[in-house]
Amino acid sequence: MSNSLRAFVNFLLIVAGILCAGMGLRGFLFSSNFIDGGVTGVSMLLGKTTSIPLSIWIPLVNLPFIALAYNAMGKMFALKSVLAITGLSLSVAFIPYPDVTPDLVLTSIFGGFFIGAGIGLAVRGGAVLDGTEVVALIISKRNGVFKVGDVILAFNIVLFLIAIAFLGVEPALYSILTYVTAARTLNFVIYGLEEFTAITIVSSEGPAIRTKIIATLERGVTVIKGSGGMSNTEKEILYCVVTRLEIEKVKSIAREHDPHAFLTMQPLVDVVGGTFRR
Repeated sequence: MSNSLRAFVNFLLIVAGILCAGMGLRGFLFSSNFIDGGVTGVSMLLGKTTSIPLSIWIPLVNLPFIALAYNAMGKMFALKSVLAITGLSLSVAFIPYPDVTPDLVLTSIFGGFFIGAGIGLAVRGGAVLDGTEVVALIISKRNGVFKVGDVILAFNIVLFLIAIAFLGVEPALYSILTYVTAARTLNFVIYGLEEFTAITIVSSEGPAIRTKIIATLERGVTVIKGSGGMSNTEKEILYCVVTRLEIEKVKSIAREHDPHAFLTMQPLVDVVGGTFRR
């Protein structure tokens, strides 16, 4: 894909992300007194508890974090994120999103779905609509003790405790459901069905299993020579990377040739290089 075409696709992804997130905010959550997690949730809580509208709070809360990320993530990332956040603010302010449903469960689930999908699409386009992950990344790099996930979890625990005080227990609990839905949707949009898994197979029937995996799934297999710790029998240790839709097929192939084959599986964030084809 050429650079100009890639830039255009990224632009469409960011625009789609803005519209989806705006739908989640205005079409579902804000009218029902629910919030999301992260920096978006902070903006929504401030919009609920002050006279300043949400469309103003979104850039005010997010942009300082994007400024902090300028050195860590690069000039282009920061610029695209500023434009994306500004676009989200404008869409919330001027697009007449319908208030879809009064049902609280549907509101929390689908509000989270649209926000998660919007943030995920923007990330795939090379920008962010929520500065939480950027802040967590900076803190984890400078601190060295806390992981990114730890920072995000702590941030949201504090946010939802504050939400209980200002919005009440029931809206805060619905907001947690919204956040969980958004997080799962975000993960799916970014990684999709191609969420990669590394599989290690230890078996005395390694050559047959390897041949079948290559022929059936057209996946590369790395062979590591090893031996059993107790039996001292030489074995082929096979290592391959597949999508989550292919895990059961690999397990079936291994069991077909060796019912006692030993398999381990580890989820991967991404795969780059080698002979792996998406």
